[in-house]
Amino acid sequence: MADKTPVDLWFDPFCPFAWVTSRWLVEVEKVRPVEIRWHLMSLNVLNEDKDIPDEYRRLIARAIELVRVIAAADDKYGHHVVGGLYTEFGTRLHNEHGDRKGDGLRTIAERSLEALGLDVSLADAMESTEFDDAVRASHDEGITLVGEEVGTPIIRVGDNAYFGPVITRVPRGEDAGRLWDGVQTVTEFEDFFELKRTRTKRPVFD
Repeated sequence: MADKTPVDLWFDPFCPFAWVTSRWLVEVEKVRPVEIRWHLMSLNVLNEDKDIPDEYRRLIARAIELVRVIAAADDKYGHHVVGGLYTEFGTRLHNEHGDRKGDGLRTIAERSLEALGLDVSLADAMESTEFDDAVRASHDEGITLVGEEVGTPIIRVGDNAYFGPVITRVPRGEDAGRLWDGVQTVTEFEDFFELKRTRTKRPVFD
């Protein structure tokens, strides 16, 4: 495990599918010599010029708020806090259904910052555009690797980058490693572009 392969992951903390993929990568770290490097992207930026349903646009209009808080924490403390803050946000938002049980995004942000001993006032970034340029730059870095017709998450391993994988449950242990091995095998072929089936399940956070 001395020589670990860097794995770059671009995520929007609001996206449940990105959350499942990120937790899979955390499992992969336990069974394969890889090291995750966390990067922000934005559902808002991704869809700003796209023709999408009004209901979905209203939903993702809130997504930028948590992205901004992570960007503010990155600016103040350094990039090493990004993964941990994402974990705190995702656990409260997705696993604990925080936004559904009445814990607004502000509460989720403040409790997550507090849990890591970070400045709780960074939650003010939710309503500020101060870090939007930094968010867009990170987003563009990821999207440039894979093209516009994708979403979050984006993964890069060396010169190999792709959207997904989209999964609805987190594989554990060696199952996580086997999926990792398979994804790397097919995506390493430069002429391979797509393998897809209709999604019939919602994400499960267990």
